[in-house]
Amino acid sequence: MLASLTSADGIALIWAILIATAVFLYVCMDGFDLGIGILFPAMPDKHDRDVAVNTVAPVWDGNETWLVLGGGGLLAVFPLAYATILPALYMPLILMLLALVFRGVSFEMRFRAETHVQQMWWDRAFCWGSYVASFTQGVALGAFVQGIEVRDRAYAGGWWDWLTGFSLLTGVAVVSGYALLGACWLVWKTDGELHERARALARAAALATLGFIAAVSVTMPFLQPGFRERWFAIPNVLFVWLVPVAVLLLAWRFFRALELADRHGLWADARPFALALLLFLLAYAGLGISMWPYIVPPAITIWDAAAPRSSQLFLLVGAAVLIPIILCYTGYVYWLFRGKVRTDSGYH
Repeated sequence: MLASLTSADGIALIWAILIATAVFLYVCMDGFDLGIGILFPAMPDKHDRDVAVNTVAPVWDGNETWLVLGGGGLLAVFPLAYATILPALYMPLILMLLALVFRGVSFEMRFRAETHVQQMWWDRAFCWGSYVASFTQGVALGAFVQGIEVRDRAYAGGWWDWLTGFSLLTGVAVVSGYALLGACWLVWKTDGELHERARALARAAALATLGFIAAVSVTMPFLQPGFRERWFAIPNVLFVWLVPVAVLLLAWRFFRALELADRHGLWADARPFALALLLFLLAYAGLGISMWPYIVPPAITIWDAAAPRSSQLFLLVGAAVLIPIILCYTGYVYWLFRGKVRTDSGYH
């Protein structure tokens, strides 16, 4: 067992799991952060927007650490995948990074605005940056899942191959999903009128997100023959029904938790957020099952794209030191600011 894990294929598999985990943690942590900006149009009162931003102010800088880890790990450990995916997705990824930078500047500057007009425009910038970053992440995901044309170990498609009906669908789906995470975060971290509005927004966003999950799930088997074989070949088809059942159970628990929020204390308010994360995890696992073992579907597997074993092992030693430090620091910060945000300022 140990010998198989320390082989080149085994280390590549460990790295694939680490990068997939880093991407999922980014989606979870920066998802609710982006969701706050997405929900800005539903918060016309400046005070509510200030409270919403204060809920993420202590943690938002660290949330994007996992995006850096995922992208850096892909470059270092799976260079062929990096060299193939980047040219295929240049446009959505560049727009995403620009939106994240623009959003980060507006996050800081909105607190320094000297006039109402300046405040309004920085809030708009924060909102627009959140929408663009979320939408382009979803577009990139859809373009990646639908497949990248590869010839002679290089990207062979066109500049606009990423722009399809499916990628637009996943773009809107990610915006909806992040709005769900943002609303659930506000249910957890706020009280009073904003808390009640967040519950209503979470309910609407959950219905939209479940609809998009269904639409993407129905569409994916028609994108590639490998997806259909993965889900509908015997004996796999005998277990497919477990996925929609699990989604329905999670949805029922989620709406039930929303009803009980604000009645049984802080941790009851946290339950909708936890269940929303489980819904994301289930959807993410479904994507992983569909694409396995391809890191660039439908042409390049994890082992085809892996760097030499010595490089993988060297980087794995560094990751074994760095990742626990990041996890401990992140966990400590979230625990330190675990309470609700007061309507005046700070946590309680």
